[in-house]
Amino acid sequence: MSRFVRRIPEGDDRERLMCPDCGHVAYENPKVVVGSVVAEGDSVLLCRRAIEPRSGFWTIPAGYMEMGETVEEGARREAWEEARARIALEGVLAVYSIARIGQVQVIFRARFEEPGFEAGPESLEVRRFAWDEIPWDDIAFPSVRWALKAWRQGSPGGVALNPSEDRRGVRPLPGFGA
Repeated sequence: MSRFVRRIPEGDDRERLMCPDCGHVAYENPKVVVGSVVAEGDSVLLCRRAIEPRSGFWTIPAGYMEMGETVEEGARREAWEEARARIALEGVLAVYSIARIGQVQVIFRARFEEPGFEAGPESLEVRRFAWDEIPWDDIAFPSVRWALKAWRQGSPGGVALNPSEDRRGVRPLPGFGA
């Protein structure tokens, strides 16, 4: 059994993992993260993470898509897993490219479809925050800040994208590393 090696396949322009015997290319592609800014009035739902990375920090309900689900199904599933919240999606709020970790994030605007929420197995606690109560110093990821700001601004140009100061998503939060 052969090991995969990094080579530039014929007709390609970048190194890929290839089988040196049969030439099979094992493509490495970005992962898709789905989530939502769940709002009720002027407050948003945040989850304090119980898992790494960034355990103990606040985030919106979000996570990796699963095979066989749509982005909408994934966002609703993540809200249930992390906050035991049943949500209704109201459209795409933002699409972020996080090149440094190979992610594409699709973030929805959402509202509660049913009353109630509580911490799921991946959250230490969940709660709604008014805008001036959001624990900005304890936000888990830059894209969470971006999504919250896009929600607040109402995305006047349609779907929000990476901010101009980090168009490729290469700047981690201070103290978080690469």
